[in-house]
Amino acid sequence: MPGHAPPVPAPPTLLEPDLLAADPAGLAEVGRLVTELTREAAAALRRRTGPLPAVTPQELSRLLDSLLPDGPMPRAGGGREAVLALARSYAAHTVDLADPRAAAHLQPPALSVAAAADVLASVFNASVDTWDSGPCAVEIERRVVRSLTDLAGYGPDADGVLTPGGTASNLQALLIARDAALGARRDVRAAGLTGLAAEPVVYCSELAHFSIARACAVLGLGEGAVRPVRTDAAHRMRVDELERALAERRDTEVPIAIVATAGTTDWGSIDPLPELAAVAARHGVRLHVDAAYGGGALFSDRMRPLLAGIEAADTITIDLHKTAWQPAAASALLARDGGDFAPTTGLRVAYLNPDDDGEAGYDGLLGNSMATTRRADALKVAATFLALGREGVGAMLEACHDLARHAADTVAAHPGLELAAPPALTTVVFRYLPRAHGADPDAVNGALRRLLLSRGTALIGRTDVAGSVRLKLTLLNPQATTNDIDELLAAVAAAGSAVEAAA
Repeated sequence: MPGHAPPVPAPPTLLEPDLLAADPAGLAEVGRLVTELTREAAAALRRRTGPLPAVTPQELSRLLDSLLPDGPMPRAGGGREAVLALARSYAAHTVDLADPRAAAHLQPPALSVAAAADVLASVFNASVDTWDSGPCAVEIERRVVRSLTDLAGYGPDADGVLTPGGTASNLQALLIARDAALGARRDVRAAGLTGLAAEPVVYCSELAHFSIARACAVLGLGEGAVRPVRTDAAHRMRVDELERALAERRDTEVPIAIVATAGTTDWGSIDPLPELAAVAARHGVRLHVDAAYGGGALFSDRMRPLLAGIEAADTITIDLHKTAWQPAAASALLARDGGDFAPTTGLRVAYLNPDDDGEAGYDGLLGNSMATTRRADALKVAATFLALGREGVGAMLEACHDLARHAADTVAAHPGLELAAPPALTTVVFRYLPRAHGADPDAVNGALRRLLLSRGTALIGRTDVAGSVRLKLTLLNPQATTNDIDELLAAVAAAGSAVEAAA
């Protein structure tokens, strides 16, 4: 109409109700999207020929640049099709841990039941720091922790907390140990370490995980606080060497903890836990057991004896995203005395966990954790064990252990391969033996692994033994067969021959 301004268009709707995952309509939308995403991923996987894409890092970078010309955060969204395109590309170019030729790292394929429960945890987005942020999640974690402490042989005073990984669990264990050991000298939490006359030290195997040294650095002790203890022929900490190190320490040195490893990364070796517990008791030093890898033996009647003595540890790390086949992340720190948590993380904040709420039973898990917001990771763990039982999960580890023993026997019988040691858990260390006179074994083994990577046909690990390159199979696929292992080792030998031929 003349004289009137044109109508102003309504602003675009930025948030439709079904975009909120926990709404009833949103839950239905999550189901549809998960179905579509997994269908696209399955189609992409069917076109795969190995555990890795047959691309170089440079090729993959260019591919993603073409898929995301405006980056992963464009000004305007592309809707459903943009998400499906990302899913197709991701599935086509990520690692496929369910492929029996994926055997490089302590990184298992996730169980379907755990992945499905993980989606539900994401939908409701509960946090376990306060009771009202996730009431059911809080109660489930408490029960998962209690089951784990019972399996470890702890008593009714034990407690624990789920963490993002073994590194975080080890850090918190050493935080507890630091404050306990230095508590008679200083309130370290309040005053820090500056000017402290004592020199805190931590004893661990020379094969201990690097997270022990990293934790010492983060805690202000410095990496130099680590006192590595030599290992024996079976790659286990030598008790006599530990005794010697403790006896010869300087007067200014204050032992913070002895850290035993139950499942070294390269060898799967388990330190002599009963003997180390006895040493720790004689010297009045806390014992922490890093069972991030080997802790899964708790679920197997056959393998549980490997962890004999673990019940004497003050704290234990166990990674459920290793030998319980959980989607990352799902680690746990267990403490024989639940009171250990209070001095270091027992924080009370008026807006989160006021005292009167706690007295009435409305307490979350903030007091046990170094984190505040923490997702309901216990849901997927509980779902897994409710579906499979401890026997089912334990049988999976036993199957992988059997595969490792078969792999070791096959390597030992192969004229072109050399076994480094019998497997203790599910890891097999070996190398290819070059046939050409004068060939550098280290160069050939490194190159054959990269050749397999570039082809995408097999994923194997590597490590060093006395400064020399070795190959490594970390077998965590319980559906793999002995034929799969034979084919994998044949691929290694063929790749070694190809590298030599191209030299």
